[in-house]
Amino acid sequence: MSFASLLSQSKSNKVEVMKFKLSSVQLGSLFALCAAFLFSTKAIFIKQTYALSPLVDGTVLMALRMASALPFFLLICWINRGHNRNIPTKDWILLIFAGLIGYYLSSWLDFAGLMYISASLERIILFLYPTLTVIASSIIYKQGLSIKSIFAIALSYGGTVIVMLQEQSSMLHEGKFWLGVSLVFASAISFASYLLLTPRLIQRFGSWNYTGLALSIACIGTLTHYVIATPNPIGLLSQLPQEVIWYGIALGLLVTVLPTILIAQSISRLGAAQSAMIGSIGPILTIILAVAFLGEHMNAIQWFGCLLNIIGVMMITLSKKKLAH
Repeated sequence: MSFASLLSQSKSNKVEVMKFKLSSVQLGSLFALCAAFLFSTKAIFIKQTYALSPLVDGTVLMALRMASALPFFLLICWINRGHNRNIPTKDWILLIFAGLIGYYLSSWLDFAGLMYISASLERIILFLYPTLTVIASSIIYKQGLSIKSIFAIALSYGGTVIVMLQEQSSMLHEGKFWLGVSLVFASAISFASYLLLTPRLIQRFGSWNYTGLALSIACIGTLTHYVIATPNPIGLLSQLPQEVIWYGIALGLLVTVLPTILIAQSISRLGAAQSAMIGSIGPILTIILAVAFLGEHMNAIQWFGCLLNIIGVMMITLSKKKLAH
């Protein structure tokens, strides 16, 4: 083959590669889909870790997760430290509060609740948080809910109740089931409260800087909780199976740091509404993973309830974005 033909073939290959280059919208959609998948693995990792050792509870696993994630969030804080000038003390106090309720308290409640309910139900309950922000906003700003919003909320909560009652009927320890449901629902309330504070704080601190600061505060709060609540914190870690440590690192890097970055990149390319639309696949992904890896099972009635939940939440989410614009 001559040099000219090789050169021609090389140019042809370059043209083919350029044809497959992803557009900004396609890249944003891919980021959102990857983030949804990684977030969906959280409950699977947690349930599998609980099964490995009786020494592992929500506090221990949260400590492993946040210890793994903290260096990356501190790095984000350092890179964006220039944004921290001339910020009032009251906003710093609000930031600390937001970080503690958003990713410390909310996560701890979620991890604790997963000790008593299935990964599928946990994801469906957590998915209610957009409806909670709408309800809270209507109370805070004294604005009535539209008929569409009320219908959407009824759909989402009705679907969740259907899934809960179906799972509860097969539980041997009903009291612990309702404890798990209560803890996860409290987690959703805590995260919704964090989201209500977020817009103002992002304006003050900047998006990346706020994310780094809030999550660093949450990590420090989690580790402080672990040290106070555990009689021998260092000794306990040495007693854990190596698989537990690796699961904790995976929760920190693959389920916390990476999807946080991916969803931010997705929103910058698609906008929050489109990213949320793609993210609505999250509960379905969690259920599929729970069936594949945890042996969980959902009957037709539960799938129907899950569908109602997703439709209702997406109606709320999209209506919120329209109001925001």
